[in-house]
Amino acid sequence: MPKTLIEPFRIKSIEPIRMTSRSEREQLLHAAKLNVFKLHAEDVLIDWLTDSGTGAMSSRQWGAIMEGDESYAGARSFYRLEAVIQKITGMRFFVPTHQGRAAEKVLFTAVCKKGDVVPNNCHFDTTRANLEYLGIEALDLVIAEGLQPSTIHPFKEQGDRIPFGMITVTNNTGGGQPVAMANIRAYAALLKKYGKPFIMDVCRFSENAMFIKMREPGYQNTPIPDIVKEMFSYADGATMSAKKDGMVNIGGFIVLKSEEWMDAVRNVLIMTEGFPTYGGLAGRDLEALAVGLEEGMQEDYLRYRLRTAEYLGERLEAAGVGFVKPTGGHAVYIDARTVLPAMPIAHYPAWALCNALYLEGGIRGVEIGSVMFGKRQADGTETYHSMELVRLAFPRRMYTQSHFDYAAEVIAEVKEKAASIRGVKITKQPQFLRHFTCECAWVDA
Repeated sequence: MPKTLIEPFRIKSIEPIRMTSRSEREQLLHAAKLNVFKLHAEDVLIDWLTDSGTGAMSSRQWGAIMEGDESYAGARSFYRLEAVIQKITGMRFFVPTHQGRAAEKVLFTAVCKKGDVVPNNCHFDTTRANLEYLGIEALDLVIAEGLQPSTIHPFKEQGDRIPFGMITVTNNTGGGQPVAMANIRAYAALLKKYGKPFIMDVCRFSENAMFIKMREPGYQNTPIPDIVKEMFSYADGATMSAKKDGMVNIGGFIVLKSEEWMDAVRNVLIMTEGFPTYGGLAGRDLEALAVGLEEGMQEDYLRYRLRTAEYLGERLEAAGVGFVKPTGGHAVYIDARTVLPAMPIAHYPAWALCNALYLEGGIRGVEIGSVMFGKRQADGTETYHSMELVRLAFPRRMYTQSHFDYAAEVIAEVKEKAASIRGVKITKQPQFLRHFTCECAWVDA
């Protein structure tokens, strides 16, 4: 049996990549104020900034787009998607939104109040910002191994003993690590004991299910849809950015078991997103999502996707580059401290490494560190994140093995040139989600 795991698809359409030189990229990064978010996409060779909405849709999805019903209210496409989501999740009540952060904003606005505390294994950036904007404390609860990139642990998430909470599957902030079914089950039982609801953030529920199948005893022979259904059975509701495991370029949703919150959710949705049967999406988007949710649970695809991250991890290991172990499903998270051990945290080593990857090879990743999760206090001092990671997130069905081989070579070269990598200082930033729009300068400029 061949050892190489091939892409389980054929390519029918391509998008050319514009090749750039090192000198061009120096000028482009300078113009972007040392913030890779501000780069034009056409100036990026390999764009691993995010796996959110950046993947390639299938021929079945493109065919479904032509069937989109664009009626304002009661569109056929809504009811098709509703049926698919009800089948997958086992939950009855559903509203679409235009993306995941909108689902979070609608749900949190509808059911939370200022002063509340919402625990999670790890809130990602928009989830945290949506809560904090409303005056709600976003509390992260994760086992010690989840904050140690080099420590191998089959499930780095362990919900603490708390009266109310969420779980993010997989944990994006913590290296794309999965949540064990045993943990979901125990957490659900604890919350039920105290009469508190359990909401899952399920952006990557299919990847999490595949990890359960591969790593958790008793699930090796269980079909992915059955694992998914069990995961959802323990929750009272879920929010999703469908731009991940929904395999689409735009979309999200809220799904709930009970009708208790639905009036409030629909009211907020109408004010901010649109009528409940379209929720800020075109009918064609609803159709594409209905197909994508099913394709995202195909086991051949999931095995290939998880193996892709594992493969890049092996290349980095050989180059002596540290990363979060074991690799997650949607990304590889480089531990910037293994590349830039002497750089002070005040110079934002993960941000500096992001810049270096772009300059060296045109690769755009994203910092998961003290720019994203730190804060500037009123007195001008800074808080810093516990980890300095660079996430390389892989769009679905988009890049081939040669892209990953090229990236591994670039990362190895960057490590060899680590002494020449310059740190940064933030010169301008907003109050929330500063990493998206902040401006930076070299510390020695």
